[in-house]
Amino acid sequence: MRTLVWFSAGAASAVAAKLTLADTPDAVIAYVDPGSEHPDNARFIDDCAEWFGTPIVRLKSDKYVDTWDVWERERYLVGPTGARCTGELKKKVRYAFERPDDRQVFGYTSEEGHRADRFREQNPGVDLVTPLIDHQLTKQDCIALIDRAGIEIPAMYRLGYNNNNCVGCPKGGMGYWNKIRVDFPDVFARMVAVEADIGATVLRDNGQPLRLADLDPDRGHYPTELALDCSLMCSLAEDEMA
Repeated sequence: MRTLVWFSAGAASAVAAKLTLADTPDAVIAYVDPGSEHPDNARFIDDCAEWFGTPIVRLKSDKYVDTWDVWERERYLVGPTGARCTGELKKKVRYAFERPDDRQVFGYTSEEGHRADRFREQNPGVDLVTPLIDHQLTKQDCIALIDRAGIEIPAMYRLGYNNNNCVGCPKGGMGYWNKIRVDFPDVFARMVAVEADIGATVLRDNGQPLRLADLDPDRGHYPTELALDCSLMCSLAEDEMA
């Protein structure tokens, strides 16, 4: 039986991997690359591999290059059951790599015990392992542990984002996209063009589509918006909603 740690290039999954390796040195650490994360992630992944003392298996879709490729070819951004990019770039890649008898390690933190419980109820065939919950570690604890290990946290955290997701996530709210407008104006402009091209929007205002081109720069408040979670755990949840 294989122990498989899903490493997302975030602080929580990094600490989950380190804890797992302490007990199971032959655990497999796997990272699914969606192709649109911040370039600094490559540095963070290399630093973590050195910290782990074991290589990280890097997985990637053999059909799509990145999120933009998915959106432009599929002509779809996001809907009630989630974002098409998550399924194509993460979920399908995970399915191709996992085995039925794997012990699967995810970085649920101590604040997310209810999510782990729900996952077990919805996925009785998956042997889920949650080392962060077992050690009562919060997300902030994980960030602190990464810092103490001498590893600089990923750039998206340093820029004030709650998660280390792709730059320009279609699940983001008004505050998120206005922050992207400031931090990554080229990404904002490209999404404006994609929306116009395929006739879809990433935002809704009172139930109605809202184009990024029409988004008031003062709308939204990113610190109070729900934190985006576009990890493999997100794709598992989308399975239940499909």
